[in-house]
Amino acid sequence: MQNINKKKYEQYVKQLTPTHSLPLNMAKAFLTGGLICLLGQVILNTAQALGADASDSRTWCSVLLILLSVLLTGFGIYPKIGKFGGAGSLVPITGFANSVAASAIEFRAEGQVFGIGCKIFTIAGPVILYGILSAWGLGVIYYILKILEVIS
Repeated sequence: MQNINKKKYEQYVKQLTPTHSLPLNMAKAFLTGGLICLLGQVILNTAQALGADASDSRTWCSVLLILLSVLLTGFGIYPKIGKFGGAGSLVPITGFANSVAASAIEFRAEGQVFGIGCKIFTIAGPVILYGILSAWGLGVIYYILKILEVIS
């Protein structure tokens, strides 16, 4: 009796568990990430065509991609892009902006300080921490290699 129930349960779980195609998921991630990067390149080229130097063009590209990501998150569109594109939607700057904006939106009912103010750093905090830590570590390695004249 117990084996029959176990088999029925396993069949039930198999019916409910979604199946995923790895090649299809990879193609969707590649397409999504590629389109986001293409948009960034279009912004970069447009800024340079309008007379901005390379540094200003990169700044405009970053700012506009972050703004677009936050707006799409606020309107509920970026989560749909993420559901379709998976890891491709996590292209660093837009994925990070989406994560920060989503956590702020999720906890806005708790108020400005204890909701948005505190929860916005649940994602940003670790990224900033490990970004600074890894930059410091790489700087030390670079400094040591420079002293040893391994690199010039």
